[in-house]
Amino acid sequence: MQVKKLADLAVSGKRVFIRADLNVPQDEAGNIVEDTRIRASLPSIKYCLDNGAAVMVTSHLGRPTEGECRAEDTLAPIAVRLGELLGKPVRLIRDWVDGGVDVKPGEVVLLENCRCNKGEKKDSEELARKMAALCDIYVNDAFGTAHRAEATTHGIARFAPVACAGMLMGAEIDALTKATENPARPLVAIVGGAKVSTKLTILKTLAEKVDQLIVGGGIANTFLLASGKRIGESLAEPELVKEAQAIMDLMKARGAEVPLPVDVVVADEVSALARANRIPVDEVGPHDRILDVGAKTSAKLTDIIAHAGTIVWNGPVGVFEHNQFAGGTKMMASAIAHSEAFCIAGGGDTLAAIAKFHIAQDVGYISTGGGAFLEFLEGKTLPAIEALEARFRD
Repeated sequence: MQVKKLADLAVSGKRVFIRADLNVPQDEAGNIVEDTRIRASLPSIKYCLDNGAAVMVTSHLGRPTEGECRAEDTLAPIAVRLGELLGKPVRLIRDWVDGGVDVKPGEVVLLENCRCNKGEKKDSEELARKMAALCDIYVNDAFGTAHRAEATTHGIARFAPVACAGMLMGAEIDALTKATENPARPLVAIVGGAKVSTKLTILKTLAEKVDQLIVGGGIANTFLLASGKRIGESLAEPELVKEAQAIMDLMKARGAEVPLPVDVVVADEVSALARANRIPVDEVGPHDRILDVGAKTSAKLTDIIAHAGTIVWNGPVGVFEHNQFAGGTKMMASAIAHSEAFCIAGGGDTLAAIAKFHIAQDVGYISTGGGAFLEFLEGKTLPAIEALEARFRD
């Protein structure tokens, strides 16, 4: 993928419009409880400020009703936190689409929640043209929304004088391209989660590319069913057994493999107090629930990861939230941390596992976009990136 990069552009004296992803969690009083996304947006903002640009930043927050901006929709708390991190005041500007924006070189302002504007979600051309008129350079730094064609992620990129990827967006594109277009082999994909149905497309796409496809959680249970194993009362989708078998057949035809569990950790309920029993997969009883992989399976997966050239990780292999069912995911995380392979990881549960096992500094790249990350891996065209590609040679 070829897109213009912010770091390659001269921004001095320019009006720069940055679409960031500042959609952070807040408590009932509106206080920010976790600011990772705000911190992730800082490099692009600082680059523009340090190089004398007049900077406008906007983002969505929550799910506002278009045309309204209620108290819970405002970016006011974000402006305060952004100002603290930048060490300078950040003004919040309301009604900015038609009113114009007064911002000087070396100054940054925050434009109120972009999804409060009528036409944002429907990618209104009229709205996009108005926003494009506010700037000399448009910067998309919101990879988490790259799979949505909206006025601030897609439309404005068509009409702004210059359209480019910010530091965060550029890094996402580079990392995903490295992991998917010409990866170091063997290429190992780890796909965990509750349901095959939610990840069927990605499983089929990866099955045509990867050397090993590790499946975990409820997905693995469906694959065990397809291979003729009994899974008791474990979470699975029996109606998708044929699809699971087709994926295994596709991998086998390519000389690749879907390594299934040979031993598992079972319990009769999913809770912090449940008693974990470690048994061979052939001994799963009619009332057992498979909640993790066993030690022999963990060792096998660890060996696969140790020999990988590239790892794509989306999802745990067990119910790692409870420590007695976290062993498989913990061993896998440790193997990734010690691997020489380039690893790109994404998805909410994956990020939670990375945080729980303290391996963030040992993962090659952690993607900030859940849905966008998955759709990229599925081979889908992401509208926001497509819009930047179309402007590359302008």
